[in-house]
Amino acid sequence: PCIMPSTLVIGSQWGDEGKGKIIDAFSEKADFVVRFHGGNNAGHTVINDYGKFPMHLIPSGIFSSAKACITGGVVLDLAELLSEIGMLEKAGITLKNRLFISPRCHIIFPYHKLLDKIYENAKGKAKTGTTGRGIGPVYADKVSYNGIRLADILNPAVFSKKLQVQLTLKNQIITAFGEKPLQFQTLKKEFLGYVKKLRPYIREPYPLLSAAIKTNKQVLFEGAHGVFLDNDWGTYPYVTASTVLTGGINAGAGIAVNNQISVIGVVKAYTTRVGAGPFPTELQGSDGDQLREKGQEFGTTTGRPRRCGWFDAALIQFASGINGYTDIAVTKLDILDSFRKIKICTGYTYKGKRIHYYDTDSELLSKVKPIYKTLRGWLSPTRGITEFSKLPKLAQAYVHEIESLIGVRVSYISTGPKRHEFITRNP
Repeated sequence: PCIMPSTLVIGSQWGDEGKGKIIDAFSEKADFVVRFHGGNNAGHTVINDYGKFPMHLIPSGIFSSAKACITGGVVLDLAELLSEIGMLEKAGITLKNRLFISPRCHIIFPYHKLLDKIYENAKGKAKTGTTGRGIGPVYADKVSYNGIRLADILNPAVFSKKLQVQLTLKNQIITAFGEKPLQFQTLKKEFLGYVKKLRPYIREPYPLLSAAIKTNKQVLFEGAHGVFLDNDWGTYPYVTASTVLTGGINAGAGIAVNNQISVIGVVKAYTTRVGAGPFPTELQGSDGDQLREKGQEFGTTTGRPRRCGWFDAALIQFASGINGYTDIAVTKLDILDSFRKIKICTGYTYKGKRIHYYDTDSELLSKVKPIYKTLRGWLSPTRGITEFSKLPKLAQAYVHEIESLIGVRVSYISTGPKRHEFITRNP
């Protein structure tokens, strides 16, 4: 793929769009790949010559020659991060002088995971459907001035004071719900040990990225979630804790959004969602089961089966508007090869009247009726095709219909999980 000096790859549905593969393809020409938000509640699966890798915290572009940066917008599970480092080193990936972790990152502690579990159980049937990894509670601590950052743990005296305060607060909640209190000395020793192992990688990446952008180096920003999991513009409260949108680059990585950035919106050729929340095009019958089976739709992070439905162009048109997409990347086109009829949602109605996504909340969106356009399926294999002109004519028509409805060019198409199963359309 041909990219501008700075490129953002962002998921455009409810996550699981196949961003990992797109990022892997783009990273071949990148000098830096950057995570700027989220935590290990997001998973990117990368399949390349090294093997198959479920990536959660380290940018997926680490498999290229690029330097990988984890910025202050990311929250870290240090045990998970060290496990991921070990996995990559075992595969022969060099991380020394290539992985940079911001000391501004907030840290997930066992009490965050416990609170996540407590809150979900207390909600009963109204539970949000979190991944249980403590993401919401750690972001809550961040904005309520109760967070502990990586920089704090680098200073044992500061860390001790802050950890004591947080355990005083958190243990009262934890014990009130019948859980065992957490021990100060145990946590202190555990996390000081983590940071000792991570110390070679801890370095603020902002000056590196700022200099790279000023000298027109290729910087690839790796979005971790889907637009409709954004904390403000997603289907709240069935969302994530961080800012997913383009502007998250500024907040998380400190990079001004007025820099020249190409924004690649990644969409699956159909739609999936994990956990609770509204899903207008969800399929309950055999078509949904077929999509799940053929697409292997099970979460990278949780293993949960994904809910499946038809492509929702109304959602993606809105996502493009608030993010300024320059291009669209469509993944898993090959999963639709066996469908005789394929539907695309072009909008919604509620009580007989046309309604837009931005007019709804989660409650209302769960009640809308999708307006469908039905297309003929191509009933021919597309797996591994690398040229647009060699796709079946009806598959080409499906891509053109997506372009027409969204108003953005589909420049990239994935036709299989492997790196080379990829189409780049020339302008």
